[in-house]
Amino acid sequence: MDSTMACLTDWMTRQRWYGGKGRVPQLRRLGAWDLPSDTEGVRVRTLLLMDDAARPATLYQVPVTLRQSLLPGGGHRLIGRIDSGEYVYDGPHDPVYARALLRMIVGEQTAVPDAVDAVGHSSLPAARADNPRLDDASMTATVLSGEQSNTSIIYEGNGDRASVICKVFRQLHHGENPDVTLQTALAESGSPHVPRSIGNITGEWDDVGRSSGRASGHLAFAQEFLPGVQDAWRVALDAAASGDDFSLQAHDLGVATAVVHSSLSHLFPTRPASPGDMVAVTMSWYQRLAIALAEVPEIAAHRAEIEAVFEAAQAVPWPSMQRIHGDFHLGQVLQVPGRGWVLLDFEGEPMRPMNERDQPDLVIRDIAGMLRSFDYVAGSTKADHPERRVSALKAWSHDARRAFVDGYIAASGNDLREHRQLLDAFELDKAVYEAVYETRNRPTWAPIPLIAIERLLSRGRTPNPVEVGGRL
Repeated sequence: MDSTMACLTDWMTRQRWYGGKGRVPQLRRLGAWDLPSDTEGVRVRTLLLMDDAARPATLYQVPVTLRQSLLPGGGHRLIGRIDSGEYVYDGPHDPVYARALLRMIVGEQTAVPDAVDAVGHSSLPAARADNPRLDDASMTATVLSGEQSNTSIIYEGNGDRASVICKVFRQLHHGENPDVTLQTALAESGSPHVPRSIGNITGEWDDVGRSSGRASGHLAFAQEFLPGVQDAWRVALDAAASGDDFSLQAHDLGVATAVVHSSLSHLFPTRPASPGDMVAVTMSWYQRLAIALAEVPEIAAHRAEIEAVFEAAQAVPWPSMQRIHGDFHLGQVLQVPGRGWVLLDFEGEPMRPMNERDQPDLVIRDIAGMLRSFDYVAGSTKADHPERRVSALKAWSHDARRAFVDGYIAASGNDLREHRQLLDAFELDKAVYEAVYETRNRPTWAPIPLIAIERLLSRGRTPNPVEVGGRL
């Protein structure tokens, strides 16, 4: 192993985006691509590294800069020093890499391939007079903290220069990333409910597992950055903590969600749900339930009732399949003054393969995800504010859930009451997944999904349960 790979092996285990927590990676260099540097003594390179210790093997994108001298103030981002004497830094934290990346995305420079062909695609037609002004030389670049699966660089300029956020995808998969394709299509259609698209980078690399011998996918995606705004999770938390009603905001969020779903149904193909679709979805429900039964003892007593909900969902008609958000919750939405709710991160569930995430799905999956998110607000608020009464927080969650669904129905004409069994199954499946996650990672939060499971099942014990709009 050369000196670069040796220092990367140790460094990657400490990164939030590395998926093999507690495991030492077995790295194999699959290829690289270089960008022109505007600073003497600094090389800009992106490595594609396969971790063969993972099952299945996982491909990572690792941008670095190689400097002949130390980066001022960059000590905590130093990966190591290699045999050539160069210092290796985590690329996104080096302004030289940040500038080179943005220039490539807007089409001002091209990459130099080394077994990886990377191409930048601008989404800003030159003829548009209202295009944002991008001047990488005068823009400051900082890395967004707190992310796990990707790394985002925020570019902020002065005056009328636009702010941009560029997401560097860390785990790579063959196929188009829905985070890029869906948001770009929505933005170019004029939707106010997604940030404006700036551009993206696609790449192609060797893949012996494919008949063509090559794989391709998205490497990075840049879009409008909306500074100084809060996500819906924080807005809802503040409302629940202070006892403020969230119904109006939830109703508007339901409307925005319906509008985005409608736009996606016109921009991308739709199709009837096939027997194969139903089998694939329901198998995933039972697989997650099996994991929960093995890891969460409290669920065992509910097994028969949970399976009955899943069986009831299979016996009713299913709506059409279309493109959806895929991982929808309050943290994926921004409240933008004068613009309303803006949806982010259409990448889908990070653990699902890309060839599943870019397929049509049921809008009910998104609805169920958001409904679970309102429950989480109430549960989190109770943990942080024990003086708040449980009954008051239950009422807050109930009102928000009902308003969200009412807003969605009003804007879409899709009466979710007609799909109550299916919505119950999706929400129950989500709660079962959450119970496993919380038991593994945050045991004190496990009661939130466990209480939701009990509530959802209790509806089935009621002789004449109230329909969806009245009992969310």
